Amino acid sequence: MGANLRVEWAPGAGERVVSEHAVDVPPEREHDDRAEAPDPRRWRILGVTLTVGFMSLLDVSIVNVAIPSMREGLHTSSATIQWVVSGYALAFGLTLVAGGRLGDAYGRRRMMLIGLTGFVLSSAAVGLAPSVGLVIAARLLQGATAGLLTPQSSGLIQQLFRGPERARAFGMFGFTVSTAAAIGPVLGGLIIAAAGEADGWRWLFLINVPIGAAALVAVATLVPRRPPDRVEHGARIDVVGAVLLGLTVLALLYPVVSVESGARLPLLLLVLVPVLAFAFARWELHLRRHERPPLLDVELLRGLPGYVNGLTVGTLYFTGYTGLILVISVYLQEALHYSPLEAGLLIIPFAVGSAVSAPLAGRYVSDVGRRLTVGALVVVMTGTLLFLLLAPGRDPLWAWAVPTLLLAGLGGGAVISPNITLTLADVPPRMGGAAGGALQTGQRIGSSIGAALLVTAYGLGSTPVVGLRLALGTGLVLLSLALVMAVRALRVQDQGA
Repeated sequence: MGANLRVEWAPGAGERVVSEHAVDVPPEREHDDRAEAPDPRRWRILGVTLTVGFMSLLDVSIVNVAIPSMREGLHTSSATIQWVVSGYALAFGLTLVAGGRLGDAYGRRRMMLIGLTGFVLSSAAVGLAPSVGLVIAARLLQGATAGLLTPQSSGLIQQLFRGPERARAFGMFGFTVSTAAAIGPVLGGLIIAAAGEADGWRWLFLINVPIGAAALVAVATLVPRRPPDRVEHGARIDVVGAVLLGLTVLALLYPVVSVESGARLPLLLLVLVPVLAFAFARWELHLRRHERPPLLDVELLRGLPGYVNGLTVGTLYFTGYTGLILVISVYLQEALHYSPLEAGLLIIPFAVGSAVSAPLAGRYVSDVGRRLTVGALVVVMTGTLLFLLLAPGRDPLWAWAVPTLLLAGLGGGAVISPNITLTLADVPPRMGGAAGGALQTGQRIGSSIGAALLVTAYGLGSTPVVGLRLALGTGLVLLSLALVMAVRALRVQDQGA
């Protein structure tokens, strides 16, 4: 019997074991993930996976201060260098959901080892590439492997933690996300200052090699293998769904990346986004009706309280806040002639605020619920508004920037981790990777669109100060939309209570 067993997906019932003959599943083989004893190594495993996640997310923001160094070192234009910056986010967003589903099907450990090996090798290739074309190609590969890695973090948290512990673990995950985004410019500035303007950018990528190699050993040692009775032997991955979703993300992100590089024709691809998204949803529903495993069970997730609202809140928040940090960095370097290190250090209060509030928010989100997300968004918007009103054009700038960015960071850290926790709270572990990948895909899409919108708004200003205020105002509008959706999610929560 054992030789003929295979695991298939059954909608609404988790996994079921069947064979070529109609063999019933013995009761002892059935399992409830929530009833299992927790892994005693779960916090050490979390530390390893968050280190890996931090490294992959850091590479989104760490290059923001390296554009002048890369342009000088590679002797190319800013538009070309923009592909090095944005191409990573594009490839990252394309592979997140598929990477999560592969982890659901074949195990987190296996996908972490594959993804991390690819990430280390591609990081070395970026750092050693002799031409800008090879740098861009290696950077795209690096983004794709990061997309395989990142959803395993949320999937492992779903798998290893329960109840208040899960909220605390997601709090640490939110801390990792927000800190990686905020501290990237600081680390980038430090590395470039130490290694020199011409080739310092290469060390932004080469530093991943020793850290990644150590992480590979830790993953192989600590992260548990999936038990043999849980492996989806002969699992069928939804290739059609992966292609449709990938094309949807590509049709949305490619025009955004192209606009940042100065091209306009790719904007025509945006008309394909709703068509491709509709085709993806229809295909996933078709698979579900025929009891085949979808890439992303859209009907299941649509029926979970708060998932769609939480996905929207996360996307809109990243659309607003990522662009804010980027535009402030551009303003400091281009208008005020700060060095990359000086610009990064002035932004670090935002990272400090996020580092303080994210784990605290994760600890209390189980008691407070969506009210925490709503209140945190109000704090982010208040800090941003105060920065807009007080900082631009003032001397000394740091006296106004430090307290306002610290306030915004305190709010920011308390947005990300509770929203992740609440959005994924009712997702079954068998869909944890794909659902977490979808949530992070929204974040990556939001980050790319927000960066393009706010940089464009900054360029429309008659002076750098006017441009900065225009960009910050645009960011506040986007954050207000996130607040509207968070209030809506709170009402849904209160109605379900």
